[in-house]
Amino acid sequence: MSAPSACADLALVIIARNEAASIARCLLSAKPFVDRMVVLDTGSIDDTVAIAQSCGALVSHMAWTNDFSAARNTALQAANADWNLILDADEWLESGGEHLRTLSGAAPSVGVVCVKNDTDAAESASQLIAWIPRLLPRGVHYTGRIHEQPVSSLPAARVPIVVRHDGYTAAKMQKKGERNTQLLLDELKHRPDDPYVLFQLGKEIELHQEDYARATDYYARAFALAPQDAPYRRSLALRYLYSLGKSDRLDEAMAHADTSIHAWPDFPDLCFALGLVLVDAAVKHPEHASTQWLPLAEQAFCRCLEIGDQAGMDGSVVGRGSFLAAQQLATVYQMQANVLARKSEQYLALSRQMQGAPAPREV
Repeated sequence: MSAPSACADLALVIIARNEAASIARCLLSAKPFVDRMVVLDTGSIDDTVAIAQSCGALVSHMAWTNDFSAARNTALQAANADWNLILDADEWLESGGEHLRTLSGAAPSVGVVCVKNDTDAAESASQLIAWIPRLLPRGVHYTGRIHEQPVSSLPAARVPIVVRHDGYTAAKMQKKGERNTQLLLDELKHRPDDPYVLFQLGKEIELHQEDYARATDYYARAFALAPQDAPYRRSLALRYLYSLGKSDRLDEAMAHADTSIHAWPDFPDLCFALGLVLVDAAVKHPEHASTQWLPLAEQAFCRCLEIGDQAGMDGSVVGRGSFLAAQQLATVYQMQANVLARKSEQYLALSRQMQGAPAPREV
């Protein structure tokens, strides 16, 4: 393997279990830019280990202990590198490998990379954008059983590295849902007032169990406890808004939306979530659809288009400021047309009734 520099010692570090379908793609994407590749296998029963070794990775083993940070830290110890590029097996390096060659002599810092998460077919051209610390100097370690976070007093800065991830599709997430929820519940026993754990637990329950009332309770606690400058607070505000709407707590949803959009006026995803809540309200409460919910939904989706996509904003989905918002606007206008058509029919029937004319016979 070609090393990034004679002075830089850089390792690709992966933890994996039963990732035979994707691990070669991950390893080969980064292989030209690192000194070595280290895989910690936590109990694969497929060909993960053999494939990793055939790609040139050094494979070590650890029994799974239901603790992601323990696995990450064991893998970092095995790598024993000055710099560590952290990837999951269902990710791959899309661009920015050349930046890894500039690490020689660089002051230690935590590198935050752009992770583009592919979504399902309904939003086939959209991607959830996340900015995650993944380029770690020696000495940084992880904490947290799940949704683990690196711990360091070093400064963090974005670096020009783009990672792709296709593990957020429904089929793949369904397999992880029950495991993740239980791990988060276990973590909550140890950290009952940790807003990040509460946020992640609410998200698991919302997305995989669709228990919006229960998710809303976790989000409410998380939002009350999260520091104002917490990097996840904006995404938490979005999920809280959506779950309030799904729980039919519309007054609370509207109040929360007003506060949140004022706090993050350039985050199209918040306006998009509000639009979805309002469309849902129009379906649930058709008596107020044309006078209240649909005009407000139109405003929300138009605001998304005014803001535009914000790919550099953590937690934003590409499309919610462009084509996805336009699709939703088309739906809103169709719903408005349907409401007007029904009203037209009602008033025509009333006119006939007032004239004493018989209703037209159906053919």
